[in-house]
Amino acid sequence: MTLEATAETTDYEAAASGSSFYAAMRILPRAQRQAMLQIYSFCRQVDDIADSDGPREERLAALQHWRDDIDALYQGHPPQRLRDFVDTVRTFGLKREDFLAIIDGMEMDVPQDIRAPDFATLDLYCDRVASAVGRLSVRVFGMPEEDGILLAHHLGRALQLTNILRDIDEDAQLGRLYLPREALLHAGITGNDPAKVTADRALPKVCNSLAVHAKAHFEKSDEIMKRNRRRAVRAPRIMSKYYRAVLDLLLARGFALPREPVRVSKATKLGIILRYALI
Repeated sequence: MTLEATAETTDYEAAASGSSFYAAMRILPRAQRQAMLQIYSFCRQVDDIADSDGPREERLAALQHWRDDIDALYQGHPPQRLRDFVDTVRTFGLKREDFLAIIDGMEMDVPQDIRAPDFATLDLYCDRVASAVGRLSVRVFGMPEEDGILLAHHLGRALQLTNILRDIDEDAQLGRLYLPREALLHAGITGNDPAKVTADRALPKVCNSLAVHAKAHFEKSDEIMKRNRRRAVRAPRIMSKYYRAVLDLLLARGFALPREPVRVSKATKLGIILRYALI
């Protein structure tokens, strides 16, 4: 590895070190780890654009710039910020459409904040911002095509639904509400104002119904990982166990006010690493 590549890897690791996925990435062999850090860096940068408080027109333009750069990468003319992605794309067969899907997902929040989408729209959002990342990742992990795509589908949705349940209040402060409209109406909540919905006494009914969907996706993910080589699913298994621990903490705490943030303990994190990394 050249000094330049070493510096790039260090930069990627520094950017990812605060991520809940970092421990799962660190256990990978060097080439896979570098690829995952690049994927994380890409996701982080486009997510930062979508979540910024800049004018919506500027954010849309910045995301379009990323689309143009991804197109240039796959046309053989990578821009400077994607120059080191060339070998990764070639080595692991990463698909252009998955990078673009991630951008499309981030963009769903930009023209206007998402508020109480119908379930189909929420599922599309989860596919773009989470399962598309999974489709890139399973190629890096070396999983078989069919099971890799299935794992990306289920684990991506499990992780994203858990994120939504964990970040309800944080998202509401940004004017966003990802809870599905059908679940809100079933609980008797007819509005979509984030502040009012998150303070509604019926909110736990909505959140518990979404948790059922998340648990079903975790269970499907476990089935897929059990029938694949243990080394190929070490990283996704660590991600799954960490987020399942988050979901369990949320369910134990409940969703009525006041909602204190939940955190997976260091002991639990270490136990997950020791159990699933050392294979």
